[in-house]
Order: sequence, then structure tokens, then C-alpha cells
Amino acid sequence: MRLLAFLGGHGPKVLFLGVFIGLALPDLASLARPLVGPAVATLLVLTLLRVEWGQMVAYLRRPGLLALLVVWLMLISPVATWSVLAVLPGPQPLEIALVLMAAAPPILGVTAIAILLGLDGALALVMGLAATLLTPITVPLLSLWLLGLELEVSIAGFMLRLALVVLGAFALAFLLRRLAGVGWFRARAASLDGLVVLVMLVFAVAIMDGVTATIFARPEVVALWILAAFVANPLLQIAAVLAFWWQGPRRALTIGLMSGNCNMGLLLAALPPQADYDVVLFFALAQLPMYMLPFALTPLYRRLLLSVEGERD
Repeated sequence: MRLLAFLGGHGPKVLFLGVFIGLALPDLASLARPLVGPAVATLLVLTLLRVEWGQMVAYLRRPGLLALLVVWLMLISPVATWSVLAVLPGPQPLEIALVLMAAAPPILGVTAIAILLGLDGALALVMGLAATLLTPITVPLLSLWLLGLELEVSIAGFMLRLALVVLGAFALAFLLRRLAGVGWFRARAASLDGLVVLVMLVFAVAIMDGVTATIFARPEVVALWILAAFVANPLLQIAAVLAFWWQGPRRALTIGLMSGNCNMGLLLAALPPQADYDVVLFFALAQLPMYMLPFALTPLYRRLLLSVEGERD
């Protein structure tokens, strides 16, 4: 329990180190690769145990706000990214990858990151699920419209697989909450945060499978892709924070976190067989800022949140 509490208390730092573990130990990353799917499902269950369900229901009763966020995440962000790249052109695979990144829904793990940073986990979870469910509809249309790229997505099959994961996670979390009691999980919030960090650490190591070899084979491409990822992620976050600051700093920062940390793993299954490997490479390298920026920006998040609380007092 102490170890889990320690991991939960130092979550962003541990995740920061996790990426480098995957790069430094490629054999371990390869060994952990099959755990990516189970890690995502487990993370969703732990997040549902950690977040307050009443807060999620409260957001579901605000369809206007949810619709506005869906439009921002799934339409405005990719169109704005495409517009910027039209003025600042780069390698075509990189342009395709950046637009697809902006069009992707937030990673479901963003809820866990939001909780670790003291942000609105309930909003992140509700919007993450809503955006993910819309992905089979919005992303293929945007890809064809903006990029002329036809994604091979079976909407029915994709939605069915996704529904099984989400509904299964909700059912298991509901059962555990009923058996142990909501208070039991509230009293062990620090340990739950530690479990979340542990699962995300496994994912961080596994997602780096194959990246180390590419770094040595094509260092110049890897360097450019990493630079692009570290520019695009925070720019998407800043744009969202500024656009939704009127919702209050905590909510605006949560929306920013969702906008920059996109679930490109979902798109890998939709890419056609002839898809450029460099697009896939960017999807892997774009995980770096997802795991490193929360640690680097933790003091900023805390300062902003404390200043808001101070003003309220």
C-alpha cells in the first residue's frame, strides 16, 4: 500500500521515466507489447473506481457543453491543424499524421492524468468516451475531406468492440463499488492512483516497442517527428485552454489536456495496409510528450489551481 501511495503521489514523474525505460530496454518493450490492450481496459476500470460518478452524471445533464466540446475536439482542432499546415508545409507523412492526431479522440488514460494533476477527471472521462464513440464517424470523413485518405473503418465492428470494452469496464467497476462500497475506494484514493500509474507505466514501456531500432536507423526523421510532436501537443492544449477559459481554469486546463493528448492507437487499426510507415512512426513517437509534459508542467498546473482557490477564499 505504501508503494502504491508513493507511485500515486509521484505519478507524473514515474510516467516520465517509463518512456525512457521502454527506449532503453527494447526487449522489455517487446515483451510488454501484448499487454497494451489489457492495460487500456484495466486503466478504464481503475479510473471508474477513482472518479465520482455523480459528477459524470452532472455533465451528462449539460448536453450543450458536451456538444460544444465534441465540435472542438473532433472538428475545429483537426481543421485548424490542417489550415496551419497549409501555410507551413512539411513532409507529407508528417502532415497526415498531425491532422489525424488532431482528429483523434482523447486517450482514455487522460482521465487518470487529469486526476493526478488535480484537474476534472469526471469531465475528462465523459468527453473521452463520447469522442471515442464518435471516432468511427468523424475521423474517416475528415480524413477524406482534408487529406484525401480513405480509412478502412467498419463502423459497426469498431463500435461493437469499443462498446464491449467500455460496457465491460463499467459493469466491473459498478460491481466492485457495490461489493466494497464507494467509501472504501474513497479512503484508498492514493492507492488507486498508484495502481493507475503502474498500469500506465506498463503501457508507456510497451508502446515504445520497435522505436529504439528506428532511432538508430533514421535519427534525422525521428528527431523531426519528436520535435513536431512536442510542438503540436502543447499548441493544441494552449488553443483549447484559451478558447474555454471562460469555463474556469480547472475545466479549461482539463479540456486542454484532452485536446493535446490524442488516442492515435485507435487510428492504427483504421489505417489502410499501404499506409506510410512514417505516419505510424509518428503515432508512436507522439506518446513521448503525452507522458513527459504532465511531469514538466505539474508545477504550472498546481500554481494555476492554487491561485484560483486563493481568489475564491
